[in-house]
Amino acid sequence: MGYIILGLVAALLAVILLRAAAFRPKQAIPVAPAALGFDQEAPVKALAQLVRCKTVSYNDPSLEDDAEFQKLIGLLPELYPNVFSKCSFQQLPDRALLFRWPGRSSAAPSVMMAHYDVVPVNEENWDVPPFEALIKDGVMWGRGTLDTKATFNAILSAANELISWVFQPENDVYFAFSGGEEINGMGAVNIVNYFKEKGIQPALVVDEGGAVVENVFPGVKQPCGLIGIAEKGMLNAQYRVMSSGGHASSPPPNTPIDILAKACRKLHGKPFKMHITKPAAEMFDTLGRYSSFGYKILFANLWLFKPVLNLFCRISGGEINALVRTTVAFTQMQGSSARNVMPPEATMVSNMRLNPKDSVQSAIDYLNKVVKDERVEITALESFEPSPISETGCDAWNKVASAVASTWHGCIVSPYLMVQCSDSRHYRDLSNHVYRFSAMDLTAQERKSIHGNNEGIRLETICKAVEFYLRLLKLC
Repeated sequence: MGYIILGLVAALLAVILLRAAAFRPKQAIPVAPAALGFDQEAPVKALAQLVRCKTVSYNDPSLEDDAEFQKLIGLLPELYPNVFSKCSFQQLPDRALLFRWPGRSSAAPSVMMAHYDVVPVNEENWDVPPFEALIKDGVMWGRGTLDTKATFNAILSAANELISWVFQPENDVYFAFSGGEEINGMGAVNIVNYFKEKGIQPALVVDEGGAVVENVFPGVKQPCGLIGIAEKGMLNAQYRVMSSGGHASSPPPNTPIDILAKACRKLHGKPFKMHITKPAAEMFDTLGRYSSFGYKILFANLWLFKPVLNLFCRISGGEINALVRTTVAFTQMQGSSARNVMPPEATMVSNMRLNPKDSVQSAIDYLNKVVKDERVEITALESFEPSPISETGCDAWNKVASAVASTWHGCIVSPYLMVQCSDSRHYRDLSNHVYRFSAMDLTAQERKSIHGNNEGIRLETICKAVEFYLRLLKLC
C-alpha cells in the first residue's frame, strides 16, 4: 500500500511539474513595425492649456466654477481645429461633450471616452502649483494631467493629426467626454441615452482603466499592458445601531460602538469568497506564463492549488486580492456628539467593490450572515452592480491589444478586472466590447499621485498616448 501511495504522489508531482514546464507564453500579438511620426509639441501645448482650466467637480454644485468648464470647452476649436472642421459637435446636459467623426460606414461605430473634470486639491500639500501646468525635469505637473485630461487630449490630438493626413475612418467614431465623472455625474448617462435614442450600437468602446505597468503580477518582470474587460461593482454599506443613550460614566455591557466594532472584526475575519471570474482567469493564464517557475507551478495548476492562491491573495491584500473577491474597506464611523455621552445612534460605513460573481443584494445578504446581530441594521447607500464582462479574442479586442503592443514594444498585453469604477459602466446595455485602458505607462509613484498630491505626467507619456490613439483610430 505504501508503494502505491508513493507512486500516486510521484505521478501527481510529475503532472504538476510537466504542466508548469509546458505553461509557456502564447503566440505574441502582432506588432506594427515603425513608430508614427507626428508633431509632438502640439499635444504638449494643448494639454497644458487644458490643465490650466480649473474644472474641479464637487458633490455640492455651489462650489464649482462653471466659468472654468466653459473656458475649457471654448478652447477646443483653437486647440484641435481639424477636428472641428470634420466632426460634428454637440453639448448634452451635465457637461457632456459628443463629437462624431463620420466614417465610410455607420455600421460598426467606435466610442473613445474620457472625462475632463478633476478632483479637488489641497494646494498647500503640493510642491508645485496644481493648475499652472509647470514643466520641470521633463514632467508636466498639474491636477488632471493623468486623470484624465491626458487621455482627453490624446484622443483629440490623434484625430486632429489623422485628419491632416486626409485619413477617414472605416466606421463612424464618437468622442464621448464627461464633465462630471469624478462625482458620478449624469454626463455619460446622457450620452448613452442619446445613443439609445438614435439606435447607435457601438462595436467598440474604450475608456480609462488599466495602463502599462511593472511589478504588479508575482514573478513577472516585463511591463504589462492591462486592458480591463470588466469592472467591479460598488456598494457603500451602512451599519446602524440604536440605543437609549445615557451618561458615559456608567456604560452598559455593549455600547453601540462596541457592537459595531464586533461587526467590523467579524467581517475582517470572514472575507468574501474567492471567485476566479473570466478577467482574473485570463490574466492568470496570460501573465502566469511569463512568471518565475515557482509561480508557474501555482498558475498552471489552479485546479489543485486554488486554496493556496486564496491564502496568498488574503495575505498579500492589495490589487491581486481585489481581483478575486469582493473587498470591504471600513471608511467612516460616527457616534456621540459629546465625549461623555453614550451615543443614541452609532453608524459606520464600508466601501465595497463587488466581484462580478456578487451583486448588491448578495453582498448585503452576506454582511448580515456574517455579522449575525439583529441590533445591527445593515442597509445599502450608494451602489451599482458589477459590469458585464466583455469579449476577448474578437475583432474589437484585437484592435485595442494591437494598438497597445505596437505602442509599447515588449509589454505583455493581458485582460484584467478593473477594481475602480468608470463611466464605461453605463454602456452595459449597448455593447459587450467595452475596454478600459489608460494609454500611459505609469510608475507606482505616478499611480499614487492620481487623486493625490503632485500629480504629473512625463512629456514622453503625453506623446505615447497620442501614438496609441493614432494606431487605434486607424483600425476603426
